[in-house]
This record gives sequence, structure tokens and C-alpha cells, in this order.
Amino acid sequence: MPDFVYDKKVYYNPVEFAMDRIGGTWKMPILWRLRNSTLRFSDFKKELPHITDKMLSSVLRSLEKEGFVTRKVYPIVPPKVEYTITERGLRAIPVIEYIRKYGTQLMKEFGVK
Repeated sequence: MPDFVYDKKVYYNPVEFAMDRIGGTWKMPILWRLRNSTLRFSDFKKELPHITDKMLSSVLRSLEKEGFVTRKVYPIVPPKVEYTITERGLRAIPVIEYIRKYGTQLMKEFGVK
């Protein structure tokens, strides 16, 4: 497959492109947690205790911008914001599930507990 440019970045294959959309430390764990329910910012903080507020905000914005999640703001005080996975995000779940299983197998093979 020839290389291609998207958003001013050169990609050399579709795997690289896909991993740029859902890869990294936090995108898959966020999508994974949204697969069955709508969550608020505070819910993510409870589920992902090592993520900073700044990083969580940044990753959620990125996932929203690329169409993996939707953000709904309720006009109340204090503001209530909910995040829901989209159809595009749901299509990533089987991929994430496979990577999780593969990672678990590798951890066993490498003796990681």
C-alpha cells in the first residue's frame, strides 16, 4: 500500500493510521469503559486513577474530534457532561478486546504477574 497523508501527517500503512486513532496509553482504556455505558469525567477518574485531569481532558477531546465519542453538556450548575461511545468507537471494541487478550497472553509468556 502506498503511503498517504492525513491531517498533515504521513502514514505508511493502515495499522499505523488506526493505532494513531486509538493507540497510546489512554484511548483504548477510555473506549473500553464506554462500551457498555455513558460516563462522566469523575467516573473516568475513579476508573483510571493514574490519569491526570489534563490528560483525560485532552484524550476525550481527541476521541470526540475524531468521532469515537460524543460529549453531551447539560445546562445546569455545576455543569454536567456525559461521554458516550459512537458507532465508530463501538467498531474499535473488538480490536481492543483482541489486543487485550493478546497482551494478557504475552504477559503470561514473559512471566509478568
